[in-house]
Amino acid sequence: LAGAFCIPLYVPYVLTGRWIFGRSLCKLWLVVDYLLCTSSVFNIVLISYDRFLSVTRAVAYRAQQGNTRQAVLKMVMVWVLAFLLYGPAIISWEYISGQSIIPSGECYAEFFYNWYFLMTASTLEFFTPFISVMFFNLSIYLNIQKRTKMRLDVFHEVHNQSFTEEMESSPEAKLSLKCCKWEQKESAKTLDLSKSKAQAAASTSSLDAKDLLETSSESSRKPKCCNKKSCKNSASTLSSEKRVKIVSQSTTQRFRLSRDKKVAKSLAIIVGIFGICWAPYTLLMIIRAGCHGQCISEFWYETSFWLLWINSAVNPVLYPLCHSSFRRAFMKLLCPKKLKIQPHYALQS
Repeated sequence: LAGAFCIPLYVPYVLTGRWIFGRSLCKLWLVVDYLLCTSSVFNIVLISYDRFLSVTRAVAYRAQQGNTRQAVLKMVMVWVLAFLLYGPAIISWEYISGQSIIPSGECYAEFFYNWYFLMTASTLEFFTPFISVMFFNLSIYLNIQKRTKMRLDVFHEVHNQSFTEEMESSPEAKLSLKCCKWEQKESAKTLDLSKSKAQAAASTSSLDAKDLLETSSESSRKPKCCNKKSCKNSASTLSSEKRVKIVSQSTTQRFRLSRDKKVAKSLAIIVGIFGICWAPYTLLMIIRAGCHGQCISEFWYETSFWLLWINSAVNPVLYPLCHSSFRRAFMKLLCPKKLKIQPHYALQS
């Protein structure tokens, strides 16, 4: 809409420096321009809020996912609020104030130099939405971090529990554990016997007793079957089904972690581009209104103004690139026949 209506009317105005389309079309152009830019911002807030609910309140979100009426109502409210922010002021400002301050051949809003109105409107149009979007996306990121940590902890706990259960239930593992316990008992008995012999021989030769004690200690430290090799053999007794299950759980956790990171990254890109495109215009507009256009160069103001339209051009490309669900939605809108699956084709496949 911005490319089809707003820009074609604005280009001749910029090139010639004169509005040639009349007063009525000027007001219509202003209403549509402000409406499209504001609705773009409010839609970003709505989409971020939707993502926030899908991550932080997943169960309630899935329960309401099929509620088309509520989704349509939210989208309609975005456009209504966007119109109410600037539309009535553009249409009725000159009638309320009793006169128009716009010279002949110019086209801009009556409140263009009203600092108080612009500050209030900018707070509702940029500062509040920007803070809200940052809050939603930061909450999503923190929730993903917390959930990822919990998933990894649960995975390690399930992995260890599965290993313990398999070790306890496996006959080979039980035999290995019994072997280790038996050797430990035998080592203890041998140590006691060696010590008693050493003490008995202490009266004849203190050197022989010392050597005997050292030998008995070394032999007690080295059980024959309770070593690394036996532990490896015990671990190898895990059934193939258990190993496949653990590998499957690990793959699922990695997939979810990768997906959540992509969501957080795409949201950060959207917020960043939104801030880059909107912050310069908002700040320059407020400063320009405060000094009545004397302290801001026309070049920089025009550049910031075009950034708003660039944001409107980037958003329809940015969202499908960052989200597969948006790609499918756009495909349904633009190529509905392409995604239709005929019943007989489905049965044949």
